[in-house]
Amino acid sequence: MNTSTGARVLAGLLEAYGVTHIFKVPAVLRRTMVELEEHTDIKRLHVHSEKSAAYMADGYARATGRPGICMAQVIGALNIAAGLRDAYLAHSPVIAFTGGRDPSSKFRKVYQEVDDVPAFEPVTKFNATVDSAERFPDMVRQAFRVATSGCPGPVHLQFRGNEGQVDLEPCLFDVMAEDTFKSVPAFRPGPDMAAVRQAITLLQEAKKPVIVAGGGVRASAAGDELVALAENLAIPVVTSLNGKDTIPGTHPLSMGVVGTYSREAANQIVLESDLVCFIGTETGGMTTHFWQIPVIGVDAIQIDIEPENLGRNYPLKVAIQGDAKTTLQLMLDHLNAPDTDTAGRHEDWTGRATEIRQQWHDKFKVLMNSDALPMRPERLCHELTDNLPEDAFVVVDTGHAGMWMGGMFDLRSSTQNYVRSAGHLGWAFPASLGVKCGLPDRPVICFTGDAGFWYHIGEIETAVRWNINAVILVNNNSSGNQSKRGFDRAYGGEQTRQARELWTFTQVNFARIAEEMGAVGLRVENPADLAGALHKAFSLNKPVVVDVVTDIDALAPIVEL
Repeated sequence: MNTSTGARVLAGLLEAYGVTHIFKVPAVLRRTMVELEEHTDIKRLHVHSEKSAAYMADGYARATGRPGICMAQVIGALNIAAGLRDAYLAHSPVIAFTGGRDPSSKFRKVYQEVDDVPAFEPVTKFNATVDSAERFPDMVRQAFRVATSGCPGPVHLQFRGNEGQVDLEPCLFDVMAEDTFKSVPAFRPGPDMAAVRQAITLLQEAKKPVIVAGGGVRASAAGDELVALAENLAIPVVTSLNGKDTIPGTHPLSMGVVGTYSREAANQIVLESDLVCFIGTETGGMTTHFWQIPVIGVDAIQIDIEPENLGRNYPLKVAIQGDAKTTLQLMLDHLNAPDTDTAGRHEDWTGRATEIRQQWHDKFKVLMNSDALPMRPERLCHELTDNLPEDAFVVVDTGHAGMWMGGMFDLRSSTQNYVRSAGHLGWAFPASLGVKCGLPDRPVICFTGDAGFWYHIGEIETAVRWNINAVILVNNNSSGNQSKRGFDRAYGGEQTRQARELWTFTQVNFARIAEEMGAVGLRVENPADLAGALHKAFSLNKPVVVDVVTDIDALAPIVEL
């Protein structure tokens, strides 16, 4: 085997694993950047913050199923760690490379020196140092192996030298990539068939069963199998926010998002059920509204790839450890034909679920069609449901953005996709740029509020410079008005006028800012103009910011039990 350099080997490994983009803030692994230019087609995107780089890599990973790569030198490492927190919570396969301390200068107060490695421990599956170029091949392979196997998640490798100068050292030219670990899921473990048969029996015998589909269904690409099982047994389906695109919102058995950032109808259906089948969800606080939906003690089945998740929060009648797609297909194989007897027994229950869903639509119909000025967010979400392209990829922020879109927006078909922030405001804009890099031929739209957009507004310039033609829709009410209720409570009922300075902003036209930075800016103040603006934005094939002016006093519905 020929001797090369760490930089040449690292570039070759990234190419061999199918990496197409790297999101970074200089300066890190400088010689590797040269090798990437000379020997690969990998794009090296210089962005405006390390956190944005991590978010872009996260969006890329969630969209493609392939690990997203982000990088920073030692002084930016802690910002990378902060950015990995969302990927960790969402189980996204992101691999971070950072510069690190050199043993020869440790503890001598070198410029910018901090031991960053401990900061990555809580937000990674694997966190290691690479102190010699000869370790590049095995450590990079391990990074991809860990990121994509089991429940996916982030990995961090710290390369010796503040800029990772260890890549200048000699290294055997070993660029063998393991095909198994190029994308998620690396493995599809099968379940115990006795447990599968027991679960089917319970679903058949239950009078009011419901399926709760989570992000694990999405990661496993098991949407078709989920829908087939629901149709076969006539079982209503609700989803977590992470699982929203596992069943189209227009499907007769689709009842919406359950939990805290949710749809009232979905919560009511789960509460009325007598058997809950959790598939690919950790049954965390958001999905269950802090373990109140469903109530603990309800008859439950859980299917998950990670054994430690089984029964974590709900006692189970049946626990099934296995990949979602594999398990659901085995359940379908076991049934072998449409279960008309069970479907008939569930007819009254599906009718009741449909009635609850319709009552919810009737309740919000006026707001979804409102011509009020400033625009109601319910109308904004309704327009998005009706006017997004059939193959749109939707990227949604947290906070009010997550609440509005989780509850009021529906995907119309299985060819549309949806991902959302796992909890970090400002994630969606840079993440949508990563999604567009990974899926350049698909229309990508980001939904964020002005509070979220301000975090990384500088990345408009990144989108322009790299021709990342995503559409960024800003729900602009000049505030972070999700905080209004909280400050009302803090002030004992109704906050003072001065208190509004704690959650309101200057009125800004983001369309004008976009134009100044080289993007297209569209300002929408009238609900009747939104559909046209959306169609125009997607037709331009340029980075577009759609600034939609909405009502500061419009608050998203909250869960009431």
